[in-house]
Amino acid sequence: MAKKVVATLQTAGKDYAKVISVVRSKKTGAYTFKEEIMLNDKAQELIKKG
Repeated sequence: MAKKVVATLQTAGKDYAKVISVVRSKKTGAYTFKEEIMLNDKAQELIKKG
């Protein structure tokens, strides 16, 4: 399925990236993963921000 997502992101006309971030729950302390699809420019800003 990941291959299909990557293929559709490349053919959309703009450069998109799938960003997966780790979020820790304040209640339980467990980690969850948040997936987003965004433009490469926004993804680079998010990475620099850290």
